[in-house]
This record gives sequence, structure tokens and C-alpha cells, in this order.
Amino acid sequence: MLTAQVTEFGGPEVLAPVDAPDPVPGPDEVVIDVAYVDTIFVETQVRGGWGREFFPVTPPYVPGGGVAGVVSAVGPGVPAEWLGRRVTAFVTGSYAERAVAAVPALVPVPDGLDLRTAAALVHDGVTASGLMELTGVGPADRVLVLGASGGMGTLLVQLAHARDARVVAVGRGPEKLALVRELGADAAVDATLPGWPRAAATALGGDEPAADVVLDGVGGGLGTAAFPLTADGGRFSAHGAPGGGFTPVDPGEAARRGITLLGIGDLQFDTAARTRLAATALAEAAAGRLRPVIGGTFPLSRAAEAHAAIEGRGLMGKVVLKV
Repeated sequence: MLTAQVTEFGGPEVLAPVDAPDPVPGPDEVVIDVAYVDTIFVETQVRGGWGREFFPVTPPYVPGGGVAGVVSAVGPGVPAEWLGRRVTAFVTGSYAERAVAAVPALVPVPDGLDLRTAAALVHDGVTASGLMELTGVGPADRVLVLGASGGMGTLLVQLAHARDARVVAVGRGPEKLALVRELGADAAVDATLPGWPRAAATALGGDEPAADVVLDGVGGGLGTAAFPLTADGGRFSAHGAPGGGFTPVDPGEAARRGITLLGIGDLQFDTAARTRLAATALAEAAAGRLRPVIGGTFPLSRAAEAHAAIEGRGLMGKVVLKV
């Protein structure tokens, strides 16, 4: 079968097509004929050698962790009724034509929902739905979303809007700001403009112009500039690092101001939670209440081009690979 492997740490060019043996399912496992592969920004960072303390991989390796496809084989102890079912799953090494998944990790795709859309929700649908639960976003909240036009940011805008929160989205450029407004943001702020935090504070409004919840999927300088916008007693989630690293927050200052801090570790859900959150996201998408934005679709054989597009940040939403 065809895979895309990271041959060494480096730029997108180190991601190369490589043939590999077809996988064989073990007990309580299935083989999925992959239709689409989910991608997330952190996979490009790991490929470049970043985050070894979080992602201890050694080249050559097949990146990726999420797929949508059809079950084509079952292992010992797996009911035959799984054969032919459309599913999503978290797997190890998803940049491949076929993938092995444990049965507890399988989430059936609702009728009427296409597999491309389902794949786009494997990671971001779970994380976004989990963040809504962890931060308890509600109608009285003012929510600031960083990286709002990205794959997960677009979902966060929609989910917070659906909970009747006031949503202020931070993005880059008029096209991306128009997108997040269309998805339900009450206001959109251009992060490329000087003084954007002041504009965001004004848009958040209230007696104290600040955010009850900050959803930081960017990190780096943008996240650092956003932390002071968190209201006393608010919630700040530093779960993304495309800006060069997770936002460093002084725990002492957060404690003094009564701010609840969340990080990437709080989003490491167990299998049961992941499948529950994934099923929720898929059901919302099937009902037309949640729309993942897919900015680009690339063949598996051109995974290197997909990584270059992700890193270039010119596309809105997310990138998926088609098998």
C-alpha cells in the first residue's frame, strides 16, 4: 500500500511516498480502507523536528492520527457487522491507504455525511467540542478566539455562537475575517494591524472590556498579547502552538486574578471521551449545525505539497488528504 513517510526531520520535501506492506488486524482490531486523512498543523511542526518532548518520534515514520473510510477487514473477536461500515478513527500513522484501528476507537459516520467532511472533524471536532465542555462557554460569556479562520478556529466560532456567547474572532486579512463573520462571529479583528488587542477589547465590550474565555490556538506572540485580555475569574486555554510555541503564562498572575488555565495536557482525552466527542461533532455536522471549513484537498501522493500549503497559511480552514 502507499504511505507518505517522513524520511528525516526537515521541510515538506522530506515527506515522501513509500510503499509498505498491507496491515493485518489483530484481536479486537479492524482494517480501514482510508478515503480521507485528517491533517493538523502540529504534524508539520513535528516533521520539522519541533516538540520532541511531546512527540517522541524518530524518522522514518508515517505521520498522522486520524482517518475516515470503510472497514474492509476484521480481526479475531470483532463482529462481522463492522465490515463495510463507514467510520472515523484515531490511528497511528494515518498517511496511508489502509490503517489499523482498535474497535473502541471507531465512530460510525452518520448517513448523509460525506467522508471528506467526517475526516475534517476527527481531530478538530473532538478538540473543539471538548474545549466547549472544559471552559463551560455559555450565553453570558464573551469569547475571544485566536486563529479563528483555521480548521479548529472555525469550529470554535460556530460552537461558541451556538451557545449564544458573544464571539470575537481574531484572524489575518479581510477574506479570513469575512469567513469568521459568516460563521457567526459577532466581531472580527485583524491580527496584522497594530494595536489589535485594543480593538479586540472594544469588541468584547462589557463593564470590563475583556474576555471571559480566551481560546488560544496560536500561541507565540499572539497568545502572549491576548492573555491580558482575559477577565479576572475567566478561563484561558493555550492549546495551540503554530506561533512558535504554546503561550507562556505566569501561573502566579493567573492565580492572583482567579484565571483558570488550560493547556494541551487537558485535551488528551481517553478513548471513551474521544469517541463520545467525535460522535457529537459528526452528529452536529450531519444535522447541518456544524460546518468544517476545508481549504484544500491533496492526493496522498502529494502530502509534501499539503504540508507546504499548511505552513504557508494561505488557505482558510484545514487541509485533508484524499486516498
